[in-house]
Amino acid sequence: MLKFSRFAIVVAVMLITGCSSLNPFSKKAPRNDPAPLTSFKTSMSVQKVWSNRIGKSDNYFFNPAVVADKLYAASADGTVACMNVSTGKMLWRINAAKALTAGVGSDGKTVVVVATDGLVLAFDAITGKNRWKAQASSDVLSTPAVGGGVVVLRSLDNRILALDAQSGTRRWFVQRPAPTLALRAAPGILIDDDFAYVALPAGRLIALALTNGGTRWDAAVVEPRGATELERVVDLSGTPVISGRDICVTAYQGRVVCADLGNGALRWARELSAEAGVGVDDRFVYAADDRGNVNAFARTSGASQWRNTALALRHLSAPTAFGRAVAVGDYDGYIHFLSREDGAMLARLSTDGSSIKAAPIVVGSRLIVQTDDGQVLAIATK
Repeated sequence: MLKFSRFAIVVAVMLITGCSSLNPFSKKAPRNDPAPLTSFKTSMSVQKVWSNRIGKSDNYFFNPAVVADKLYAASADGTVACMNVSTGKMLWRINAAKALTAGVGSDGKTVVVVATDGLVLAFDAITGKNRWKAQASSDVLSTPAVGGGVVVLRSLDNRILALDAQSGTRRWFVQRPAPTLALRAAPGILIDDDFAYVALPAGRLIALALTNGGTRWDAAVVEPRGATELERVVDLSGTPVISGRDICVTAYQGRVVCADLGNGALRWARELSAEAGVGVDDRFVYAADDRGNVNAFARTSGASQWRNTALALRHLSAPTAFGRAVAVGDYDGYIHFLSREDGAMLARLSTDGSSIKAAPIVVGSRLIVQTDDGQVLAIATK
């Protein structure tokens, strides 16, 4: 059986505050077979530097967090761990005694994960000791963002909550309307300077002041359209990415866009439906669409630069620029390295055979990846 299915044919039986949720990561076989991997002449040498086993994601979205020389990771069984990002040495490893649904967020002082029923758990980043607990209004799937002295998270009833990073006390909350139908996905939150940039269902991206939750701007990345509720699902995908004065994001059944960081005005937009987020470098914006095509757009204008179609229906992660390559994971645990210049295949590396949903993270000369079965590994070029 294939590792997970195409979004459009699976409806999760989950109701949250009246909002139905569609699951893009079911274990059932997709209607169309993913493209088989084809051979090519390898022109970039990559190797695993170290790997650790954390625990399975169980169809949730676990992203590792890296702060300075430490990497924090978590799994659905309650494992939370800290390791040296250069060597992989385990510095501490605990069990939260709760099943987890989201993580990890950290500012290097506090590590935050979320357990079932919206229980927010914080640990000391140096020792792993419990610091505080707090309660969200419903389940949380998106990774908490930690920065500026606060923890910001969004629950599935579309409430955005800010907690004090030291004590867990509530600072503020913002309630947004919940759409009738939404992806069972994890649109992300990004903290930059004094603002939290929150990707939302129904195609909206908002900027909130960390001090009081005041709205700096509220932008429609894409407007819902279509005759049915399913056709009108346009949830944002992945975590927004900032580059210079631009903030870029993608949407399912929507577009890839870059907007002005200061006021949310769209700089450019291109039609594209994505289940994962974007990658950005100084020249290009990279996005994998829901058909498995990897696209590169000019960062300043949005003009199409290249398109790789060799990974059709392989359910790709968000792309990440890594050296002269763009790295993207797939449903079968492969990491593909494409040329940043023209999208040609440069290299391929296998992991543990389970899906890679979280975007790879670049830390210096290393690429950090977490798989669905819980392998956390560092990759380098030879």
